[in-house]
Amino acid sequence: MDGRSARALRGRLVCHCLLIETGDQLVLVDTGFGLRDVADPRSRLSPVMLELMRPEFREDMTAIRQIERLGFDPHDVRHIVLTHLDFDHAGGLDDFPQATVHMLAAERERALARPGVVDRMRYRPQQWSTQRNWHVYQADRGERWFGFACVRELAQLPPEILIVPLIGHTLGHAGIAIEREGGSWLLHAGDAYFYHSEMHPEHPRCTPGLAAYQRMMDQDHEARVHNQQRLRELRRAHAAEVALFSAHDLHEFEHIAGRAPNLPAEPVGERNLPEHLHVPPVAKPTGPEIDRRY
Repeated sequence: MDGRSARALRGRLVCHCLLIETGDQLVLVDTGFGLRDVADPRSRLSPVMLELMRPEFREDMTAIRQIERLGFDPHDVRHIVLTHLDFDHAGGLDDFPQATVHMLAAERERALARPGVVDRMRYRPQQWSTQRNWHVYQADRGERWFGFACVRELAQLPPEILIVPLIGHTLGHAGIAIEREGGSWLLHAGDAYFYHSEMHPEHPRCTPGLAAYQRMMDQDHEARVHNQQRLRELRRAHAAEVALFSAHDLHEFEHIAGRAPNLPAEPVGERNLPEHLHVPPVAKPTGPEIDRRY
């Protein structure tokens, strides 16, 4: 499954979320599992997915507890930007009832309809107490960004945060791009791919377990394969400008976060980040100052 646990079928994955500080508010990209998932997973998640995935439910690893550990007030999370609504990306929505939730319109439509068996396993209305706060965007409108079309800014958020349609895993799946100082970018590709070697420009490779899981879960197989190729081209042509990573890969998480995946986040001043992760405060050309840490 993960390319490391060679002697066992069971491997380790992560739920890779981002916290962005923008002046007087916080923005969360995906939520992972939430407090209610940890407290009572069987009332919240599909029995099939619980048996298949066997998540490690730890309250200290939920987004809200890690935000508190970083010294922030969770009530300052005013916006959540979702790659998609799968149970392992949206379980923490309930923990931030004050936040506006941004996603592509097709994702909301498919999630509400839940037409198939797999849809009912992946989309869990029990996690959507904040549905009234959802704000959606059409995937056929926007500007071009590093060869991707219909990329757009988000309402009430700074222009350094963009939603990038990456259809395939779901019909409303998206990546989230965040601009850093000097014009470089982070691109959270969600579940557009699962294993870091899938992004090798010449010899892409995925573990058999993750390849099978992706095929089982995708809603548009051709679009998923096409978007993976586009992401490989992005990495080949713009590796110095765009730091690309997926939602579940251990290797990428360790590189970006600078810590082991089973440890909660520590305040930046209390850990030694690798040099490539140091990001000074950023000031917008106009408007209020934006101070961001990744």
